[in-house]
Amino acid sequence: MAAVVQLQEIHKIYDSGEVPVHAVRGVTLQIPKGEFVAVMGASGSGKSTLMNLLGCLDRPTKGRYLLDEIDVSGLDRNQLADLRNQKLGFVFQGFNLLARTTARENVELPMLYGRRRYSSRELRDRAMRSLDIVGLSQRADHFPSQLSGGQQQRVAIARALINEPQILLADEPTGNLDSKTAVEIMGVFQKLNEQGITIVMVTHELDIAHYCKRNLIMRDGRLVSDSQVANRLKATDEMKKILSAESEAKLTD
Repeated sequence: MAAVVQLQEIHKIYDSGEVPVHAVRGVTLQIPKGEFVAVMGASGSGKSTLMNLLGCLDRPTKGRYLLDEIDVSGLDRNQLADLRNQKLGFVFQGFNLLARTTARENVELPMLYGRRRYSSRELRDRAMRSLDIVGLSQRADHFPSQLSGGQQQRVAIARALINEPQILLADEPTGNLDSKTAVEIMGVFQKLNEQGITIVMVTHELDIAHYCKRNLIMRDGRLVSDSQVANRLKATDEMKKILSAESEAKLTD
């Protein structure tokens, strides 16, 4: 299967002080279409820098990055912005929703920054389809303050999907959620992945990484481990266990 991400000897060096900081050191990596990858590592390991490079939010100091066979290194700022808007969807730990804007309007936002102009009807219809994918179309007119943490993250995922990206990049998407809600969100990601969406996710939680297909481990800017997940967790099965445990707890109260 064709690789949507190809990194060839990627380095990222920050000259922010007297001593250059080598955040990423010679990473070579291929991610095929339909992959579901967790990127792990301690603080300062380079995983966040690697994610910024994959998301075209930063440029490598050395090396070559092909995104869906497009050489990113030669693109200017406007071309990179267009590429991000067309090829990439972003999900963050903090949701990043606008407080005074409804769920549907939050989802519409990426469509407002592209080159194409959409009618109000087109914006609404596409946003509603995106919310329906994450099971939240019935809360479209609710504000973030009226939604639970898990629902807010679903809105953020719907927003990331609105432009039908090649890759979904998720940075600690379960970091602000309780364990049950985290499993629900991983269920959303697994469903999206089954539909063919490539997902790359930064996480420090080993149990969350077990919902992915492939685990990468960064250390001191280097990719030190790249392995398939042997005993992969399925979110639907885990939710059944959680709900069963909750039912038993209620009966014993």
